[in-house]
Amino acid sequence: LVGTYYQAPSPGAEPFVKVGDIVEPGTQLAVVEAMKLLNSITADVRGRVHAIHARDGEVVEYAQPLIDLVPVD
Repeated sequence: LVGTYYQAPSPGAEPFVKVGDIVEPGTQLAVVEAMKLLNSITADVRGRVHAIHARDGEVVEYAQPLIDLVPVD
């Protein structure tokens, strides 16, 4: 999916997640807009946000790493 990465629900809003946050499965991490459709990017595991690779408003491509999660117990 080629689209635009957004780290917050709207301009000026707090980002969905920050480095260090612990997320649960289903937690929304970001949004990718592709072909005028907003696609939610959600966590599939419980983990800590280790790194965010994409910048807000950046064009991203299929299979590009966006966010690294480190599993936590």
